Amino acid sequence: MNRILATTRYAVFVPALASILGALLLMLQGSIEMVRTIIDVALNGTKLKLTIVEILTAVDGILLGTVLLVIGYGLYELFIDEDLEVPLWLQVHDLDDLKSKLIGVVVAIISVIFVGVFVDTNRAADVIAYGVGSGALVTGLAIFAFATRKNPSQTAQKIKNPT
Repeated sequence: MNRILATTRYAVFVPALASILGALLLMLQGSIEMVRTIIDVALNGTKLKLTIVEILTAVDGILLGTVLLVIGYGLYELFIDEDLEVPLWLQVHDLDDLKSKLIGVVVAIISVIFVGVFVDTNRAADVIAYGVGSGALVTGLAIFAFATRKNPSQTAQKIKNPT
């Protein structure tokens, strides 16, 4: 029975792979949109505010792709292969590591979306609502991260002595 239960961890492979593929797709689409915007500005001289909104939209897609990439790598590393070769900042040792990395990327996405609304003259009336909502969400994430954080000395002790 233990062997069967231990094998079920490999079921995470499908969502991890799907997250990584989705990340690559979003990053590709965001990059293509960025190049299109650059070409459009070079050929047609698009107005600055419209260019800013288009670039921020492309960056938003790329950042969302980054979230999916972190999720995919994190799930794979947590459940399947903890020796996955990733940069130190992307290593995930437990769900708290994955949570903190995701919170950081989500805050970056919220910031990009808010700046996009801020510079979009067609949505000027939405700036206060988006600002308050963004601030509340970031504050909530910060409180959540603070309330659920682990003691750094316990984490260091677990890494040294994993028993």
